Amino acid sequence: MTNINALTLEVPDISAAEVFYDKAFGLGDRLRFRAAEAPSQGFRAFVISLVVADPTVADSFLGPAIDAGATVLKPAKKSFWGYGGVVQAPDGAIWKVASSSKKPTGAPARTVDDLVLLLGVDDVAATKRFYADHGFTVGKSYGRKYVEFESGPDAVKLALYGRKAAAKDAGVDAAGSGSHRLVIGGDAGQFSDPDGFMWSADT
Repeated sequence: MTNINALTLEVPDISAAEVFYDKAFGLGDRLRFRAAEAPSQGFRAFVISLVVADPTVADSFLGPAIDAGATVLKPAKKSFWGYGGVVQAPDGAIWKVASSSKKPTGAPARTVDDLVLLLGVDDVAATKRFYADHGFTVGKSYGRKYVEFESGPDAVKLALYGRKAAAKDAGVDAAGSGSHRLVIGGDAGQFSDPDGFMWSADT
């Protein structure tokens, strides 16, 4: 099974990013940084999600993220699916914190059940085939709408969504151009996917 081991965000200020993310999410070496060089405008076609146990745990991430300088894109609230909110980090990356539970369960604060990289892609079915060919195992698939791949313990889970749907879910306009400002590190090797997301070898 192919896994994502780390995500590298390209940011304008590495020191500032390290301080922000340590206060906001505390993800350790699964999140890395390097200097941003290529221009980027608008939606970068990805959302990083923290899947947590309940609303209290979600708030234990969202509150510190906002206090550290994140911008609220979607205020945390209950929905048909559970509870969650969306924020944008100072470097421009979009983060969603969500739980399928609508009520507190007594779970420990600031504990992540799953770290998910959601790519907003032009053709879900074609990109699904591409990643399957690169060793990823499909866990869930809903036609041309959504795909989620299996992942090992502590790995970053990969999911695919249509670009417009991903932007709508994040509360932003789907328009965007330039660099994704993201490098995905995994054991699939070095390549670029059909939507221009860059992968590096990270075992």
